Amino acid sequence: MIRKKAVVALFCVLLTAAAGPQPKPAAPPGPAALPAGTATPAPTVPGAAPALTESDLGAWLDGYMPATLKAGKIAGAEVSVVKDGAVLVKKGYGYADVAARVPMDPDRTLMRIGSTSKLLTWTAVMQQVEQGKIDLNADINRYLDFKVTPPGGRAITMTDLMNHRAGFEEGLKDLLATDPKVMKSTERYLKENGRPFLFPAGAAPAYSNYGVALAGYIVQRVSGEPFEAYVQRHILAPLQMRHTTFVQPLPAPLERLMSKGYGQSDGQPSKFELVITAPAGSVSSTAGDMANFMIAHLQEGRFGNARILRPETVRLMHSPTQAMPAGFDTMAHGFFHGMRNGTLVIGHGGDTIVFHTDLNLLPEKGVGIFVSFNSRGAQNAVYGARERLFDLFMDRYFPGPATRTPPAIASAAGDAAAIAGHYESSRRVETGFISLFYLIQQDQVVANPDGTISVSSIDDKTFREIAPGLWRETEGTRQLMVSDVGGRRTIADSANPIAVLQAVPAWRNPTMFQLVAGLSLLTLLATVIVWPIAAWVRRRHRLTPTATGRAALARRLTRIAALADLLYIGGWYTVLAPILSMHVDAYNSGLDGTIRALQIAAIVPVAAAAIGVWNAVLAFRTRHDWGIRLRAAIVAVALLGFLWIAWMGGLIGWSLNY
Repeated sequence: MIRKKAVVALFCVLLTAAAGPQPKPAAPPGPAALPAGTATPAPTVPGAAPALTESDLGAWLDGYMPATLKAGKIAGAEVSVVKDGAVLVKKGYGYADVAARVPMDPDRTLMRIGSTSKLLTWTAVMQQVEQGKIDLNADINRYLDFKVTPPGGRAITMTDLMNHRAGFEEGLKDLLATDPKVMKSTERYLKENGRPFLFPAGAAPAYSNYGVALAGYIVQRVSGEPFEAYVQRHILAPLQMRHTTFVQPLPAPLERLMSKGYGQSDGQPSKFELVITAPAGSVSSTAGDMANFMIAHLQEGRFGNARILRPETVRLMHSPTQAMPAGFDTMAHGFFHGMRNGTLVIGHGGDTIVFHTDLNLLPEKGVGIFVSFNSRGAQNAVYGARERLFDLFMDRYFPGPATRTPPAIASAAGDAAAIAGHYESSRRVETGFISLFYLIQQDQVVANPDGTISVSSIDDKTFREIAPGLWRETEGTRQLMVSDVGGRRTIADSANPIAVLQAVPAWRNPTMFQLVAGLSLLTLLATVIVWPIAAWVRRRHRLTPTATGRAALARRLTRIAALADLLYIGGWYTVLAPILSMHVDAYNSGLDGTIRALQIAAIVPVAAAAIGVWNAVLAFRTRHDWGIRLRAAIVAVALLGFLWIAWMGGLIGWSLNY
C-alpha cells in the first residue's frame, strides 16, 4: 500500500504535469481503466467515420462526459474543440464548486493546466528565436547570470531543454506550495535549487521541470520583461485569452472564477496549488481561452488579425527536434510529436495534484482538442478518463487502418528471458531521501511463457519481438526498442519520448532492497520487544546473567542500538509521510532543520552497526552456547543491513536539495 501511494504521489506531483500528453508517456501507475458503469461510446468502424460537426461531437461528448465524471467521482471538466480556424464545441460538465453547485463554464471557469503551460513557455522561446535573441543551438550559459555545468564537456542548448535532454535529475523540493509566503521567484528557485546531473547533455531523455523553468528565465532575461508580464503582453493579449495567466496567486478578478480542485467529487476541496517552477506549469486558463491558443498554432501563428509567430517559425516549432525510428514519438520544440491512427498529433498534457489536462493538435486536419478535469477521481480514475476520451475521439472521427502484429522472430523466447528484470526510469531522483521512492518503484519486465514480455508500468499489454531488439504490442501499435546505451541495457517506449528505462545494477535491485529492509527491521523490532520480556523472565525466575563484563555491556548496547535505529527510521518517516498523503507542499526550506537533524543523526545507524559487530565478535570469543552466538550474529547482520538500506535509500547524506 505504501509503495502504491508513493508511486502515485511522485507521478502526480514530481512530474507536475507531464503524465498524459497525446502523444504521451505512459500514464502513472494505478487503475488506467474507467470504473465499472462508465458509458463507453461505441468505436467507429474504419472507413465509416462520421463527419466532425458541432452536432455530432456535442452529442458524443454529452454521452461520454457526464457518465465518466459520475463513475470516476470527478467533480467537473471542460472541453473545447477547434476546427478550420474556429471553435467547434465548448462545453462544461459537472461542477466548479460541488458544495455551492456552481457549474463549469468553459468561457469563465479557470482550471490549473499544469505542464500544458509549457506550450506557452515554448511559444515565448520561439518568439525570442524569431527575434534573434535566442539561438536554439547555443550554450544556454550565454543567456544566464549563473553557470550550469553538465558533465562530459558538452554544453546544454535550448534545444536540449525543449527535448528534455539537458541531463538533469528530477526534484521535489519547492515544486508545489499552498502558502504564498513560501513562494520563490523563478530566479531564486533556479539559483537555490540547482539540480544535479544524471547524464551528459543530449545523452538521454529525462523530463525536467527545472529545465523548463530555466527556459522561462532566459526569456525574461533576453526580453527585459518579467516572464509573466512578457507572456501576457506577447501571447495572451494578442490571442484574446482574457481568463489566462501565469501569475500566482491569482489576480483578484480571476480568483473568483477559479474552479476548486478535488481528490474526488465527494471530498473536500484542496487549497490552490502554487507551482514554484512557474514557466513549467503555473498557468490558470479556460477551455475557451485554450481554444484560441490552439487556433493560433493550427493557423501558423495567426489568430484573427493578430500574429504571435511567423508561419516559418511555427513550422519549425512543430517539426521534430530528435530523430527517432519509425513509429516512435519524439519531441518537436516542446510538443510531443507522434502518429495516432495514421494521423500526426502534437500536444502536451498536464497534471497538478488535483487538476488534469490534455491538449492535442492534428495539424494536417486543422483540428485541436483540449480537456481539463478538476479532480483526480476515485482510484485515480481521471487518467483513464482523459486517455480514453482522446482515444475514442480519434477512433470515431479519424479512424486508422486495422493493425496486425507481425509474427515473432525465432529467438523471441530467449530474448525475452535475457531482458527480463528490473529497470529504472531515466527520469528519477538519486540525490537525497526522495531517491528512496525511486528505488522501490522500479519497473519490472517479465518474460511470459508464450515468448512475449510485459512491462509493469504498461497495464494489460504484452509485446512480441518482431525484429532483433524491437518489440511490438500484441494486437496494437505501441513498440519497445531494446538497445545498449553506455554499457547499460536500455528500453525506449514508442509512446514516451521523455524517458527511457535502464536496467538496474544488482546493488539497486528493489527486491533485494525490500528483502533486506524487511528482515532487518523485523529483527530489530523483535530485539527491542524481547529485551524487556527477557529481563522480566530473569528477575521472575532469579536466573543468573549469561554474560558479564564487556560481553554484558556489548549486549546491552546492541539492544539500545536496535531501539535507536527504529527511532531513527521513525524520524525519517515523519519526513516521508507527506508524500504518502499527497501533501507535497510540505517540502520547502521550512523542513530543512528537521532534515539536517536527521542527517546528523546518521551517526546512529553507523554506530549501531559497529556495536552489533562488536557484540557478535565478543559472543564468538567467549564460551557461550551456539544459540547466543547465532542471535548475536543475526542482530549484527540486521544492524549492518539497516545501515545499508539507510545509505541506499538516500537517508545518509548532507544535501538539502532533493
